[in-house]
Amino acid sequence: MIIDCHAHVFQHWAGLCGHESREVQLKYMQKTVTRPAAEVRRARGGARATGQLLFDPADNSWAGLRDDVRFRVGPYGRLEFTVAGEDYHVQYMPVGMAQIEAPPELQLAQMAYAGVDHAVLQAGMTYGVMNDYNAFCQSQYPAKFTGLLHVDEPQADTPRWMRELERAHGLGLRGLYYQVDAFARYGFQWALDDPRFDGFWEAVAAMRVPVFLECSSGPDYTEKGYTANLLRLERLLVRFPQMRWLLVMGPPVGFFAKGGTWEFPAEVQRVYARENLQLEIMFPITWGGVWDYPYPEAQALIRDLRDRFGAHKLLWGSDMPNVERFCTYRQCIDYVRRYCEFLTAADKDRILGNNVAELCGIQP
Repeated sequence: MIIDCHAHVFQHWAGLCGHESREVQLKYMQKTVTRPAAEVRRARGGARATGQLLFDPADNSWAGLRDDVRFRVGPYGRLEFTVAGEDYHVQYMPVGMAQIEAPPELQLAQMAYAGVDHAVLQAGMTYGVMNDYNAFCQSQYPAKFTGLLHVDEPQADTPRWMRELERAHGLGLRGLYYQVDAFARYGFQWALDDPRFDGFWEAVAAMRVPVFLECSSGPDYTEKGYTANLLRLERLLVRFPQMRWLLVMGPPVGFFAKGGTWEFPAEVQRVYARENLQLEIMFPITWGGVWDYPYPEAQALIRDLRDRFGAHKLLWGSDMPNVERFCTYRQCIDYVRRYCEFLTAADKDRILGNNVAELCGIQP
């Protein structure tokens, strides 16, 4: 059974997607593409550009996002903006996505073509306020989808979001998606292990659901910033040893594999080795625009992770439909399924499905 641990469904981005206002929705999108792996180009002539046009480099919070760029949702997978009269676009979704929306039937068709049996629907405020939509998709296609819930992370301890945590769990969603970079909205005033969130984490632990955590390198977006956030995560790993966690996106190549091999500082290696933490392997979404299929660079890094931590620690994910800006869904799985010849059949069974099935309680 092949299970994608990282896929998305979402409503048309021309609407509010559950947000309280259009402004808030667009701010989440704008912040996401300030440092994109996706291409940024000037509309006139197609010259390469940078997401730094979207913010004040001296302020990585929402307060530093430029308000004079007319940030907007365009056609064909593009997010568009204007600076000094010049139009630019970020190719955030695949070019073939004429309108930016991903209904569950699109993912089902992709899964049937690529040979994927089941998918975990992750969340995140960039896609919208997702609890009801993920729960709807899971209820409509329970054999195909497992949905995650999410909250406004910097406000997770407030009565509103504590109630939403309970409500979303009651909808049958089977895990929590948690994004560290969400703290940018409130100026990085707090961190995930701040004492104010003790009650929130205790409630999540009591639910016995896994946490899919996307670790950021903010607020300064350096290796030091990433390591600081990882050590904050470690404090929660130690405090809640029975709680299971998945590190979404896995270890960052740009920090720890610049030369093509993993070089983890001792404290980073220690956190990754924690038994209640697993690692997502998902290279094409960030490196598919640099490396060519079948990504031998990624294969070498997967082999090293397997040798260091064991196949039981690794879960394959795609980030569909976003990943098709770089490669097809079938290629996104085949670089592991067909080309990682160093993986045994048992290794592939674990990485491509069994590990996430065990983590989320997915039955064949």
